[in-house]
Amino acid sequence: MSGKLEVLTPNNSQLIFIDQQPQMAFGVQSIDRQTLKNNVVGLAKAGRIFDIPTTITTVETGSFSGHTYPELLAVFPENDILERTSMNSWDDQNVRDALAKNAANGRKKIVVSGLWTEVCNTTFALSAMHDTDYEIYMVADASGGTSIDAHKYAMDRMVQAGVVPVTWQQVLLEWQRDWAHKETYDAVTSLVKEHSGAYGMGIDYAVTIVHKGEERVHHGKRIGPNPAK
Repeated sequence: MSGKLEVLTPNNSQLIFIDQQPQMAFGVQSIDRQTLKNNVVGLAKAGRIFDIPTTITTVETGSFSGHTYPELLAVFPENDILERTSMNSWDDQNVRDALAKNAANGRKKIVVSGLWTEVCNTTFALSAMHDTDYEIYMVADASGGTSIDAHKYAMDRMVQAGVVPVTWQQVLLEWQRDWAHKETYDAVTSLVKEHSGAYGMGIDYAVTIVHKGEERVHHGKRIGPNPAK
């Protein structure tokens, strides 16, 4: 039976963020870049909630790509940042060692968020799968390519090779799995309120209007209506 039929859990997964750096993001045309950053940080916070071992790797930070988004680093302030020269993260031994350490503990499902989809993500995914028994889960909406076509056809190529395409919210909810898991319930619902757009708005609406709970923020008095004469 294929291991890909086993859902993602907090115990079988690890995360890698590849080249989430400003100069790389400047070239992204497949997704709105603010949406991209929102999704990347949302995925990172999901990893933090579920204690998912996380690798952050960068390329040519000082000479070209710039520093990793501060919002991402703030989620993992204790993490080392693994610098590379190769566009393919698999070419760097520090990256391989970090992934292997987690895989040795049963975490062979590697959830990937990176830039660009058609270069750094694709070469990493194909190489890692070629050389190991790791499973690659590519977070399509927390990754970006230099055009819509570049992202799409890179995703198609990876899927044909056995990569599993996912979205960041899908990963979050697969890790949560059951709302009876109260130890992560509040953190997950807080995360979706902040990063999940309509889903988060819906939770706020349900809490305040349907269940008559309090609003999340204190604000000024509600005045009116006062129709003009």
